Amino acid sequence: MKQKIGFLLALPPAHPSSGVVIGLAQAALDANHEVYLYLIDEGVKNMTSQSYRDLARGGVRMFVCAYGCQQHHVSTADVEKEFTLCGLVVLSGLIDACKPFISFT
Repeated sequence: MKQKIGFLLALPPAHPSSGVVIGLAQAALDANHEVYLYLIDEGVKNMTSQSYRDLARGGVRMFVCAYGCQQHHVSTADVEKEFTLCGLVVLSGLIDACKPFISFT
């Protein structure tokens, strides 16, 4: 049975936790789990990272805080189709649906 695993990332690409999330998300995908990732605060800057685009193309369901993009001057003009711009209501739903839900803040 597939497990729903969720991640929250609020840290910029240069932070070591950004790499940890990539590794954990890929390991969860490799183990055939459903993987959800919500980028918030400075974490929205990871949306332009090739590694995060690869995760999204590989099956991670990627959600990005639209308000965070506005606050951190991350353009939403050319968001790839694998990324969903949304608000905190989606985050609340992910927290409820995913066990475990791991936060990197």
